[in-house]
Amino acid sequence: MKALIQRVKKSSVTAGDEVVGKIGKGLLILLGVTHEDTEKNIAPLVEKIVNLRIFEDGEKHFEKSLMEIQGETLVVSQFTLYGSTKKGRRPEFTKAAKPEHAEELYEKFVEEFRKTGLKVETGKFREMMDVSLVNDGPVTLMIES
Repeated sequence: MKALIQRVKKSSVTAGDEVVGKIGKGLLILLGVTHEDTEKNIAPLVEKIVNLRIFEDGEKHFEKSLMEIQGETLVVSQFTLYGSTKKGRRPEFTKAAKPEHAEELYEKFVEEFRKTGLKVETGKFREMMDVSLVNDGPVTLMIES
């Protein structure tokens, strides 16, 4: 699993004309699943993300975690995180999980994240979406399980 996390002041995701997820200060998480991932990857990844010290505390820029600030989270599925551009001019996605496997693990990731008690919003799996954000910092990190 890959989680591209972005510290945001606000973020939203729209599918069609409908805003399906919207948060204030917190993290936008673009989540990619590969065919090798299992449920065992989920809890350690969630634990890492919620406790990663990437929020400011006064003059200290990387002092507090998402949990400590009680930040909000927007999780959006992103199979293109497993795209490869090594050959040719068109990305190939052979490392991305099949949709059925990816959706199951995506839903379990969201469920595990909700167990933290933090506000969690989502996009719509397998839909074309528009994601908007105000990146805070900017701070963007890739975390892999």
